[in-house]
Amino acid sequence: MTDEALLEGLLEGRVASLARAISLVENARPGFEALLTAIHPRLGQARRIGVTGPPGAGKSTLTMRLVTQWRAEGLRVAVVAVDPTSPFTGGALLGDRIRMEDVALDPGVYIRSMATRGSLGGLATSTREVCDILDAAGFERIVVETVGVGQSELDVAGMTDTTLLTLVPESGDGIQALKSGVMEVADLFVVNKADRPGAPKMRREVELALDLRLGKTHRNLPAHHGALQRGAPVAVTPEDGPVAWRPPVLLAIAAKGEGIDEIIAALDAHWEAGSASGALVARRHERLGRSTRAVVSRAVNRWLFDGGPASALIDDRLAAVVAGTASPYDVAAEVVAILKEEVQV
Repeated sequence: MTDEALLEGLLEGRVASLARAISLVENARPGFEALLTAIHPRLGQARRIGVTGPPGAGKSTLTMRLVTQWRAEGLRVAVVAVDPTSPFTGGALLGDRIRMEDVALDPGVYIRSMATRGSLGGLATSTREVCDILDAAGFERIVVETVGVGQSELDVAGMTDTTLLTLVPESGDGIQALKSGVMEVADLFVVNKADRPGAPKMRREVELALDLRLGKTHRNLPAHHGALQRGAPVAVTPEDGPVAWRPPVLLAIAAKGEGIDEIIAALDAHWEAGSASGALVARRHERLGRSTRAVVSRAVNRWLFDGGPASALIDDRLAAVVAGTASPYDVAAEVVAILKEEVQV
């Protein structure tokens, strides 16, 4: 298939062209950058939703329910399921696709499993570019489901318009939810498997953590002589600024399809709030900035270490590093010095 035919098939939404384009980008084969450049002006039509949470929280089941609801509304939906990497083949487990088998055969749904390939953020480095491909192919909702949640897996928020954090009552997520970073990453919290004991308690814990983060917990309890006393409400100072969106905390039982309507409504409300306040435009602007830096970094690394000036210098100095007469930091300083000279010339 020629590059022109591949691009034409992709923009027309042909599944075969879509699959080939994603493989081209995911494996960084020759021509993938030209393809991404060609589709760039067409991006921005799809809503990108990140779904993250600890293993066993029911992310795949919840995603399947969301997909089913969107399909009932006539929307085309794509799911990028990021799975742990096999240490033997480098491939993904495909477990998410198995759990979403009810929608996998729907012609309006496209599910792609990707491996993390060692990415600390829990997302493959090419995940954003795959989302761009799906956006250009005409999908109206793109769901990025991550392998789990943790302090190193917050970059899902950097590549989506809305981030949904899924929690479960009995796994100790109340403590996890209080951690800095995890609270900031989510635009919507869902306590799944709410038919289990402890779900209301979990919801209260997350709401308390949100209030602590937003500084609202003791807003009506002004300090007096070092102690908090009940009194008149504390006025909101201009420094506080307007709060455009307070993440809701919802209960759901994804396995039974309960609470899905409320989640869809919250996702729509977040989109509308972001569009009205300008937060969505700002978020996409930041996303493009990070993407551009990542692409530049990848190109520079490829140039440096694939036969570039740094590659030869490192090879020449490696013996000295092994012998202890030079350190990796000495070599790095030499490489930077050489690059600076070339840039100045």
